[in-house]
Amino acid sequence: MIGKLKGIVDSYGEDFVILDVGGVGYQVQCSARTLQALPASGQPATLAIETYVREDQIRLFGFATDVEREWFRLLQTVQGVGARVALAVLGTLKPAELASAIAMRDKATVARTPGVGPKVAERIVTELKDKAPAYADLDPAVVRLSGAVDDRRAPQPVADAVSALINLGYGQPQAAAAIAAAARAAGEGTDAARLIRLGLKEIARS
Repeated sequence: MIGKLKGIVDSYGEDFVILDVGGVGYQVQCSARTLQALPASGQPATLAIETYVREDQIRLFGFATDVEREWFRLLQTVQGVGARVALAVLGTLKPAELASAIAMRDKATVARTPGVGPKVAERIVTELKDKAPAYADLDPAVVRLSGAVDDRRAPQPVADAVSALINLGYGQPQAAAAIAAAARAAGEGTDAARLIRLGLKEIARS
């Protein structure tokens, strides 16, 4: 199995790069984001590789980092997500953005990917929700609050405050993060009105 290729960029196709390694040209499929990050033809490049071997073909998928490759594997554990959809997701969202979206149950962000509808986005954030926080650079309290609000388990003033910020036009992850910080600062038992005021101040500071 090929796990890494280091060579010279020979040429580009619509969704692949030809990487010359010791005189052998490897055709490597990449996400749009990875292709854009690679250098011009004739320049050295290194790609983390995922190898698919089938009876009739061998396919190589290339990634800028090992983390991106891990996400490629992880995404395909979701029902209805194959290699093409996984590459499209990684071409739309950076690994950290994807991790944060899943951890925060933000299916709208995942659904920005061309070819990913609401149902597939829902499956991605649901089936990977327990795995994503390890990849996400998020305050665990924010992740817990977002999950609690999503499951309607948050205290009523907190849920009401998050809902109010969403109604003001803020995204669910941003609203949840702001109210999580406000709730920590104000303590338990704070009413929704004060949480909203404090949450807006948090957003203004960020």
